[in-house]
Amino acid sequence: MARYENCYEYEPDLAGAGLSIGIVMSRFNQDIGEGLLGACTSELKRLGVADCAIEIATVPGALEIPLVLQTMAQSDRYDALIALGAVIRGDTYHFEVVSNDSCRAVMEVQLDTGIPIANGILTCEDDDQALARMQQKGSDCARAAVETANLLRAIGERPA
Repeated sequence: MARYENCYEYEPDLAGAGLSIGIVMSRFNQDIGEGLLGACTSELKRLGVADCAIEIATVPGALEIPLVLQTMAQSDRYDALIALGAVIRGDTYHFEVVSNDSCRAVMEVQLDTGIPIANGILTCEDDDQALARMQQKGSDCARAAVETANLLRAIGERPA
């Protein structure tokens, strides 16, 4: 149902069938990364993305995620990408550097390549906060990736 008369409105589309999704997961804070990954892949499958259409790469830490995302995006094999990991505050400034730079670089890859990237790199005060958020965030990233890939496709297919 259109909310605005005489305006075309794209409807959210969470149908994952036919989509190819790449995931890059940081192994640092691996228990949290695995929780994010499990929730994400379960939701992708629930949305109809085929097992064989999901590819997973792991990297040492959050700062390595953007380069692998960029390589995947440039391969033209994926409709959307997902970044997963956890940066947990420590006693040094390093938390801010990793949090800020990984987020900025993920956004740059997305904008430079035109491939949607759902950012599921948690930035948390402690392990408990990360554990409490990982299931929801993993699922949210799956939905965001599928919906955005479908939206970009619909925009590209709509006649001018």
